[in-house]
Amino acid sequence: MIQRPNSHLLRRGRYSEAGRVYLVTAVVYQRRPVFADLSLGRLLVAELKRAHDADLVTSLAWVTMPDHLHWMFELRDATLPQVIQQVKSRSTLTINQACGTKGAFWQNGYHDRAARAEEDLVKIARYIIANPLRAGLVERIGDYPLWDAVWL
Repeated sequence: MIQRPNSHLLRRGRYSEAGRVYLVTAVVYQRRPVFADLSLGRLLVAELKRAHDADLVTSLAWVTMPDHLHWMFELRDATLPQVIQQVKSRSTLTINQACGTKGAFWQNGYHDRAARAEEDLVKIARYIIANPLRAGLVERIGDYPLWDAVWL
């Protein structure tokens, strides 16, 4: 496994608070565009849904890009590290099984940001789901299959 000299700093100062909205970005190991394969992207979406259905989070918006995930959710009955560890671990198992591979799937760590109470969550959700447009993957967001938001 490749050591990232500052990856341990991602955990420093991280705090989880039930009821708070978080924006999380997780990146595929070596930025491989595995989610360009729709069936593999759907396996990740199933894990996001599992976390939602287990009441660990309330998913508000997400988009699965070819090599990373953006996810906005309200934290419910788990800590932020527990939720991300579960989603990354379970998706690694199912995707590796589907591909007949083993080993690392996600880069170590993840980026998170807690939304402030005064922030417009709908505006943030629109920004998240517009990622495929900004990346030039589609001309209309409706043409991109791997996104959802509770408001749209």
